[in-house]
Amino acid sequence: MYQVLLVDDEILVRDAIRERINWNSLGYELAGDCQNGKEAIEFVKNNPVDVVLTDICMPYVDGMELSHYLHDHYPDILIIIFSGFGEFEYAKKAIQYKVSEYLLKPITAVELTEVLTRMKEKLESAKKEEIKLKRLTSTSNEYIKNQQIIQSQVIHSLVTCCRQPAECMQELERMGIRLDKATDYRVAVICIDLYSGMYEQKVSQRQESALMAFVVYNISSELVNDFDCGIAYQEPGNRVGILFKTNKPVEFLHTVETLCKEIQKQVYDAMKLEISISVGKYVKSLTELHTSYDQAEAALDYRYLLGGRQYLDLEKDDGFEKEIILYEELEELSRSIQKNDKDAMSEILSKIREKIIQSRTNRSRVCIYLQQILRAISGVVEKVHPDPRKVQEKRHQLLNQITEKRTFQQAMDLVVDFAREAMEYMENEKSSSSKRQAIEAMEYIQERYADQNLSLNSICSYLGISTSYFSTIFKETTGETFMEFLIRTRMEKAKQLLENTTLKNYEIAERVGFADPHYFGISFKKITGMTPTAYAKEKRR
Repeated sequence: MYQVLLVDDEILVRDAIRERINWNSLGYELAGDCQNGKEAIEFVKNNPVDVVLTDICMPYVDGMELSHYLHDHYPDILIIIFSGFGEFEYAKKAIQYKVSEYLLKPITAVELTEVLTRMKEKLESAKKEEIKLKRLTSTSNEYIKNQQIIQSQVIHSLVTCCRQPAECMQELERMGIRLDKATDYRVAVICIDLYSGMYEQKVSQRQESALMAFVVYNISSELVNDFDCGIAYQEPGNRVGILFKTNKPVEFLHTVETLCKEIQKQVYDAMKLEISISVGKYVKSLTELHTSYDQAEAALDYRYLLGGRQYLDLEKDDGFEKEIILYEELEELSRSIQKNDKDAMSEILSKIREKIIQSRTNRSRVCIYLQQILRAISGVVEKVHPDPRKVQEKRHQLLNQITEKRTFQQAMDLVVDFAREAMEYMENEKSSSSKRQAIEAMEYIQERYADQNLSLNSICSYLGISTSYFSTIFKETTGETFMEFLIRTRMEKAKQLLENTTLKNYEIAERVGFADPHYFGISFKKITGMTPTAYAKEKRR
């Protein structure tokens, strides 16, 4: 039986979950329940737990802080978060802390049962992998005494600074290896893309992983020796490393690139395996090798965004982690959906995709960008949908699916599908005359909200209908008056500018149609409960 810990500050919620779930039939046992994260941390320290079900908002230690603690200290525990708060600020942290599921209250017994069933499959899979790993470890123990393995362990300790560099150097010298006769050093990390998380692995492939990694090592070692430029070694986790050394760092850049691309070619020719190689920057001493190694290892994470078979040289390309702002692109995307312009929508989505790729950022930030796109798309539909909550729920479901995708392209495909669905919905909504006129009015407002002279009369003149008729159909379609919709639109645009730009408050006021910055500040606080300055400070940190 897998052990479950339930954490919620509401006793009625804990009682309901405890009683409505048939734990034994699902293969679980409810080990205990706690009313806050502080109690949960103490419980986990003293009791074995496989799954934690936790609310977000709790006293003392909330669900996010608890998830952070479990992520750092008990990474094997699966976390399921449930909360009445659906904003991405929470989901973003859930991604960061490897939360398995993010559910919105109220949660039904059927819903939770389905989630627990999926979690059990993950737990069973992890248990099988652990058994296989133990078997592999036991069969490979006899090779530990091999000279190459010992040599690799020492070099790995040297480049990661796990042991004193002097101690490692002495041991390598006893093996006949001298590394101190060079002016510059750098470290490369070679990873088989198949094991990077980008692909679903077959059992047979995982069983062959040690053999595949050994072939990569042999090819790399032979080529490094031929180029006489350093030494290859075996890394933990079926990876291979190369410690480069040179007295001519500028000319050596081309040598490293030629060597690494030849390794990629020969590995593919031999086993039809794609590998990615990242190379850290130069360092001047062996005691600084860990800096180059850390850079190379971190750069491998960009395969999620860039795809496999990458060669990443941080001496040539130091442009990783470029923060981007998508405000203008998201405005264009919203307009294209409103106007049912399929070509424009495809073009702007391609532009956004390329901009994200060029940012060379990590997976967590990519998910933030994708969430911004989802919010822009759903924002268009929510304005005309009779039940905006359903659109929001769809958005949250998509977010969970996006974070589970193995590559950026797979995640982006989901976003594109969502945009197409939104456009189809808007097209269908425009079929009735009154709805069409109301939607045209909303589109008119979305395009001209910055015009300080925008009024009920000007929009009715544009549509060619009376103000009384317009007021009736607009209220029926949107649930808001013209002025309520206009103010809300302006405030939403103001929030986006406050979140994503460094414009002054008076500049933002002018951009969203307010002639008087003071009146803008009063209106903004009335809508959000915060001044523009306080809102920007909270959202930009």
